[in-house]
Amino acid sequence: MSESRPVIVVVGAGPGVSGSVARRFADEGHDVALLGQDEAILEELAADLRARGASVGHTVADVTDEKSARAAVRRFGEHTGRIDVLHFNPSAFREKDPLTLTVGELLDDVALGVGALLTVVQAARAFMSAGGRISVTGSMAADEPWEGAASLGVQKAGVRNLVHSLDKTLEPHGIRAVSVTVRGALSREGAFTPDRVADAIWSAVTRDEAGWTSEVPYAG
Repeated sequence: MSESRPVIVVVGAGPGVSGSVARRFADEGHDVALLGQDEAILEELAADLRARGASVGHTVADVTDEKSARAAVRRFGEHTGRIDVLHFNPSAFREKDPLTLTVGELLDDVALGVGALLTVVQAARAFMSAGGRISVTGSMAADEPWEGAASLGVQKAGVRNLVHSLDKTLEPHGIRAVSVTVRGALSREGAFTPDRVADAIWSAVTRDEAGWTSEVPYAG
């Protein structure tokens, strides 16, 4: 990776929004580091990004395993010497309502959709400087949860709240955080395709810091 090119680390990299985010930033001149769970998907995405001119690194890791996730992000940072953008995408979709969802299942899902953000931010912080940005794929489930997948709303409300705290904590250092609340269902066509959501995330991350808000709604 070039020391002169900005670097984005995409956590929870896969074929959906996270892949579109990686491609959007690569097209804008970023090198890309991918952290995900499926080697084949990561390799396919990495090949696409290289064809777009980006240098790419990828690692398979379970982000709920703190030791493994911290080590992976640290390796990216040590290799590139910088992390300019950290994008966090993971969440768990478990089709259980509040009367069938167990406490253990809820905590497992929150560990993925909320707790893992703490892990990767803390690992990335040493490689981030003023102008650095943290972005999260948010969801309207934070405000309008579907009871059939009760843990998702808890995750999205929790991760948005955590982003607010991260933004306040990091603001004095010139690093900002934002949750982009996707107020619609992802689709293959129309306003809520992964590519359109990625455009919204790009716009949120690259805003001028004057008037910064730690949540940006995307309504299509």
